[in-house]
Amino acid sequence: MKTIVIKCGGSVIDQLTSEFFTSLKRLKNKGYQLVFVHGGGPDINEMLDYFQVKAAFHNGLRKTTKEALEIVEMVLSGKTNRKLVQLLREHDLNGIGLNGTDNNCIKASLIDEEKLGLVGEVSEVNIRLISSLLEENLIPVLTPLGITEDGRKLNINADYVASAVAKYLHAEQCLFVTDVAGILIDGELQARMAQEEITHYINTGQINGGMIPKVTSAIAALESGLNSVMIISGKKQFFDGEELIGTKIVVKEGIVE
Repeated sequence: MKTIVIKCGGSVIDQLTSEFFTSLKRLKNKGYQLVFVHGGGPDINEMLDYFQVKAAFHNGLRKTTKEALEIVEMVLSGKTNRKLVQLLREHDLNGIGLNGTDNNCIKASLIDEEKLGLVGEVSEVNIRLISSLLEENLIPVLTPLGITEDGRKLNINADYVASAVAKYLHAEQCLFVTDVAGILIDGELQARMAQEEITHYINTGQINGGMIPKVTSAIAALESGLNSVMIISGKKQFFDGEELIGTKIVVKEGIVE
């Protein structure tokens, strides 16, 4: 089974265009099965503000109290997930929402409860559950929530969930959907870049601003054990029927994925 894992940030979901969904259909027509993992940052922040729950971060990860986790789960499962599943359905794609905690889909362990609260890292992915949905020609749409051995729900960075799912599924590729076509250097779209090149261009200022968190997310996925990931656009075509369009990021040049 050829599988592609697609990570979609919460802020990008509202910007997805019909061209993006046409590319998804082309991938399906080529025999690829698709799995989505999504975030929900803006919607979560809005709801935390509404309930006057202060958002706190530590090293870029949201510190999650029990109160905050209830809101995170409510937003991810009840709003963001529904939104993405509905968009897929509107474009004749069979999405099915799945909470990361459903049937131990994403097993997780606490990172540092004292510093981060109920924030976890993936310890195992329930491949049988995801594969059974793919066999029914459904597109699983996963929230980045996990569950511990003793049944505690945890908030997990969506980038890490996407890379873990891709790794466990032996996916052909893990795509990070952004609002840009890929990495531009001197105005030119880079089809392929090694991790050390990206570090160099960040240091020289040629990768800057909003692009930095996009590429650091992709690099974090590589550090989880993937050989390559790809940054693509959610606002335009990213698959022309033959090739993926965007920037493939590899650990180092010379590695064949």
